[in-house]
Amino acid sequence: MISISKLYCGAVEALDHIRYGKTSFKDKRPVVVWNVTKACNLKCIHCYAKADNKRAPDELTTEEGYKFLEDLAQFGSPVILFSGGEPLVRPDILDLINRAVKLGLRTVISTNGVLIDDSLAKELKKLGVSYVGISLDGWKEVHDKFRGVKGAFEKVISAVLACKKENLKVGLRFTMSKLNAKEIPKIFDLVEELEIPRICFYHLVYSGRGSKLIEQDLSHKETRYWVDYIINRTKELHDKNLKVEVLTVDNHADGPYLYLRMKKEGHPKAEEVYELLKINGGNNSGVGIGCVSWDGFVYADQFWRSYTFGNVRERPFSKIWMDTSNPLMAKLKEKKKYVKGRCAKCKFLDLCAGNFRARAEAVTGDIWAPDPACYLTDEEIGISENKNE
Repeated sequence: MISISKLYCGAVEALDHIRYGKTSFKDKRPVVVWNVTKACNLKCIHCYAKADNKRAPDELTTEEGYKFLEDLAQFGSPVILFSGGEPLVRPDILDLINRAVKLGLRTVISTNGVLIDDSLAKELKKLGVSYVGISLDGWKEVHDKFRGVKGAFEKVISAVLACKKENLKVGLRFTMSKLNAKEIPKIFDLVEELEIPRICFYHLVYSGRGSKLIEQDLSHKETRYWVDYIINRTKELHDKNLKVEVLTVDNHADGPYLYLRMKKEGHPKAEEVYELLKINGGNNSGVGIGCVSWDGFVYADQFWRSYTFGNVRERPFSKIWMDTSNPLMAKLKEKKKYVKGRCAKCKFLDLCAGNFRARAEAVTGDIWAPDPACYLTDEEIGISENKNE
């Protein structure tokens, strides 16, 4: 995650200590995404989990979930993110949330928002949920088309208002593509109008049903345009004293791009931002972010399902995560040594760590190939400086 509001506008944010804290994988503990169920009440065209309307028969039981959460707490994982499918359709989700909070885990929910009404928002607040992230892919017709259900947009708005009523921190999650990028201005307008405290703009990852949308991903030129737009609107919000947390997610080239823009503008904090990005380290798959699926299998992140490192039914997550006898896990802990091509030569490798392996594999078949979604030019990354072009 690249926090535009933190890095460009100087905001102080809740997870600064996680993003800009420990740098060694031996010290760092992962934020864990738990896809608690495969079931979902919507039919999203870009769902990385390929969720449907049925629960998988091998989902972790409540007791297995408790055991998993207890291990995470003892391990020192800073955040548990309940996702799916749609996590709120799981019958015991409130029990699982309750256990996570009581164990001291910062508890976050990633949801489509359809099931959140005043009563559920009140219950989530009472349980101690730290944050509710609600997916929104555009204005009315666009969002409903993405989600496959008419009226989904209105339910998102109702869910946001219900959370705000209970003073439960809520934010939006928007995945950018050619199909909806022109909706971004309206989303910013909505954030400002409703005073929504957080918005995350996700770059498309070619995973699950999202793998069918590769041709709908933004071009490099379009990506640069919309990242600049996001930076500009974030500054406008902060200039109005609206302290909205704005982040871009899943394309670590955004960090160097922001730094280069700040240098060009003569921003006084450009070099400080460089150091913060270096501490953050870029892509954290297999180090600072991990995933456990509904059936207990452990993955390097929630998008990359080609390789599993074990199952929490057989071994605790903490043991699996730190076991570098697995060759791929060992390489992920030091991924900068193994990326190839322009990534290996890039002067910003310490800031980006080679970006997303899931995208590289989806397009090239090679997990260590350059991420095709990197939109920085050869000149910008320092591999054509001596060419006379």
